[in-house]
Amino acid sequence: MIEDDYLYKKGGVAGFGARLKAIFGSGKFWARSLGVIVLVAVIYYPAGMAIVHHIDDNPDFSGNYQGGSHAVSTAAGLIDREVNQNRWTANDPFFLPSAALDNMPNFQTGIVYALSRFAIELSDQIGRTRGSSQVDPDLDDAAGLLKFRGDKWVFDPGVSLLPGVTSEQQYRQAIRSLESYNARLMNGEAVFERRADNLQETLNRFANDLGSASALIDDKVENPSIFDRTADDVFYATKGRLYAYSLILRDLGTDFEQIINER
Repeated sequence: MIEDDYLYKKGGVAGFGARLKAIFGSGKFWARSLGVIVLVAVIYYPAGMAIVHHIDDNPDFSGNYQGGSHAVSTAAGLIDREVNQNRWTANDPFFLPSAALDNMPNFQTGIVYALSRFAIELSDQIGRTRGSSQVDPDLDDAAGLLKFRGDKWVFDPGVSLLPGVTSEQQYRQAIRSLESYNARLMNGEAVFERRADNLQETLNRFANDLGSASALIDDKVENPSIFDRTADDVFYATKGRLYAYSLILRDLGTDFEQIINER
């Protein structure tokens, strides 16, 4: 009886529905909702993008060298800087402001692409005795891990509804592999073949890669378009490659200093 009386006094389910209708049918509700959406669009995304955006192209950057190879130390340091310090942005989901960035993600993926090429050269040439001995396991791991796509977030509905491996996880493992190789190299347990032909082959591979990247830029310059939204993507991806290669080449010069001086 008490419950019946309560429903009668409050209007019961019908009364609750009427109240919902009054709220959602109110012009004030929709005006406030629109205001919140505009506030998010005008403040949240632009402010967040401005805070996160950072093209870190410091030409004096170097890794925390403790021994082994200077170039390998810098490669590991670059990955650590972009993934753990500057924030990896290429795989940020839509609800984060940084997801709207494009220059920084392209710059970062350009860096990792160049480092993946370097890791391949280490695995195939420099890290093996005359290129014929067994592949170093750490270098092999690093080369494979750095090939992982940079836009993989924890969830990828196109592949699985379950959480997956992210780009950051793969790249952090690559850091550990490179550091492990350098530690073993410092202790005389790994190979770093300082030979002129190794260096020349590595330089040739880098030059070929940069040639293909510059061809993309040339195409954008020679075939401009008013509505081209990819020109800046190509520019920053290439800039990331060039930046990483410049640091690696600088430190390869240190690693191969004796060979270079003899030539």
